[in-house]
Amino acid sequence: MKTKLSTEEQLFGKITELINAARKAVVTAVNLTMVHTYFEIGKMIVENEQQGKERAAYGKKVLKELSTRLTEKFGKGFSVENLDRMRFFFKIYSSSISSTPLTKFTLSWSHYLVLMRIKNDDERSFYEIETTAKIIMFDKPLRGFKTLIRAENSKQ
Repeated sequence: MKTKLSTEEQLFGKITELINAARKAVVTAVNLTMVHTYFEIGKMIVENEQQGKERAAYGKKVLKELSTRLTEKFGKGFSVENLDRMRFFFKIYSSSISSTPLTKFTLSWSHYLVLMRIKNDDERSFYEIETTAKIIMFDKPLRGFKTLIRAENSKQ
């Protein structure tokens, strides 16, 4: 009887591991797709601005209108501030990626929001690499990431 329970427990454990791994893969895929989408939205906004209408008032008007319409269609997440962050995200990362940005992004949007606060390109790249390595190594988000970035920024 004990062997049967043990076998059932092993089966349960393997199935649990499989389900957890699948859920993690789905979350990762969704996060990376969101990051890629935000990069492309930022690219579209920048390209629109570069059609000779780069004035601040024009840009704010466009972002406000986009925000209103996207929020009506898709719900929250498309505030003027978020659209501006997407625009900034594209500006920061467009020079460091090839024609396939999906392979460049390995972190969540939350990580990139923190990384974008770092003004020095080399320093930002260092923290991106370190964070990616630690997430892979420990299989979980780097604890204290924001604190670490704040501490480094206060030194500048």
